Amino acid sequence: MIIIPARLASTRFPQKVLADIGGLPMVVRTAKAVAHLDRVVVAADDEKIISVCKEYGVEAMLTSTTHKSGTDRINECANILKLADNEIIVNVQADEPFIEPEVVEILMKKLQNLQSLNEPFIMGSCYNAINADAAKDPNLVKVVLDSDNNAIYFSRSLIPYNRSGRATYFGHIGIYGFSKKSLKEFCDLSDAPIEDIEGLEQLRAIHHQKKITMLKVTSTGFGIDTKEDLARAIEIFL
Repeated sequence: MIIIPARLASTRFPQKVLADIGGLPMVVRTAKAVAHLDRVVVAADDEKIISVCKEYGVEAMLTSTTHKSGTDRINECANILKLADNEIIVNVQADEPFIEPEVVEILMKKLQNLQSLNEPFIMGSCYNAINADAAKDPNLVKVVLDSDNNAIYFSRSLIPYNRSGRATYFGHIGIYGFSKKSLKEFCDLSDAPIEDIEGLEQLRAIHHQKKITMLKVTSTGFGIDTKEDLARAIEIFL
């Protein structure tokens, strides 16, 4: 199951999920990129998004306007759909129109494998190697890993600090996967102070000592965080 949370009133870039990307609204282009992998539902906070999705044949569902995070939004959607506790759910961001389907598929298979091993908490995401210049961009979230490729910390800052001169940097790719049971567990956790400081909801899991499995992938996709990103995306389709 793939659920795409879509919020119209983005604080940094209002209505960006409906911005035209090569002739398709951004959220529609994102949904169609992964539609062949599994059922895709857009979890929206506004009827305008629902209407646009229906126009292009994309399944969409209205959710609350008060959710703090996209993960809370997909949890509501999963509950409305009455998904089973063992359902694997992948959260693909609406502002990722260039997401590679193979990245989503790799994550889904990894989570299914974790489920077969009876892991008590199933949450995963992806990362790729980035250069030092890219790592300085606060819009590109960085992740530091332990020896088992679980996330230690995520930050908008440049991490790790390169005192030795030998640092390598990993950029977080903003897709998340859960089992339905673990998704509910994540959303039932109390907010973590650090998630508000960094503006990164995944830090809630780390704060509560929950494991986030990270997969290294090759990806050239990018999220649309700014109007400059949008201009870059439009350029690709010219």
